[in-house]
Amino acid sequence: MQPIFTTQIIKFKGAQKSAVDDILVREIKLEIYINGKRFGALMATPTDQEALATGYLISENLIASPEDIESIELSGDALSVWVKAKINEKRLEQFDEEKVIISGCGRSSTANIDPEAMAARSIKADVKFHKDEILRQMGQFYTQCELYEMTGCVHTAKLFVSGEQFHIGEDIAQHNTIDKAVGKAILAGSQLQNSFLMVSGRLSSEMVAKAVMHGIPVLVSRTAPTSLGVVIARKFNLTLCGFARGENINVYSGAERIYE
Repeated sequence: MQPIFTTQIIKFKGAQKSAVDDILVREIKLEIYINGKRFGALMATPTDQEALATGYLISENLIASPEDIESIELSGDALSVWVKAKINEKRLEQFDEEKVIISGCGRSSTANIDPEAMAARSIKADVKFHKDEILRQMGQFYTQCELYEMTGCVHTAKLFVSGEQFHIGEDIAQHNTIDKAVGKAILAGSQLQNSFLMVSGRLSSEMVAKAVMHGIPVLVSRTAPTSLGVVIARKFNLTLCGFARGENINVYSGAERIYE
């Protein structure tokens, strides 16, 4: 399934009116099955579906580690992901099986923050990053995001691992981009404790919680954090950076990991 499709629209440009082809991003309902039973669904863009499921299930503490995944398969129609894994049954009971996690992040049910699980994963990494390297990677960010370039209609995330190794996630839902980027890194065997994560949108509580749950020490955005995002980052020792543009970065927590 292609993540885009073309449709004809009427375009007004100044005094001119014309019929033109326009590229739109595709939106699907992606079903997730765990050990043969339907868990729920994500409204998503049909790319990197296995990575999305992997990142999501680990960030929500349904799966403790990649080693607990026996297999993960995408259905032939690309509309469902089937996961066989050791599951946190207590956590699973907290989820309503029929709930759909929608793409409108403000009403999303994905913000299920588990303080006990997060406390166990409080960031301990002593890695440091030069501010110029973070800004360089942020400057290249959008040029590496193919769907954004084509449609302008997706959020993006970039997980910088080392050197020129990175993983990109693109989706209509902002939280899905993190799950995709991190899920791709996990499936590739990349180590997350020395990485930093860049996102295109706001640094809300659920975005910060996902970074903590994955043990990623630094989270960066071109825009601002919310107050709760900052509280969570400080509580769990995550380095949180906003307004990373040009030569500037605002560091809201964990400033010891950024040097110049």
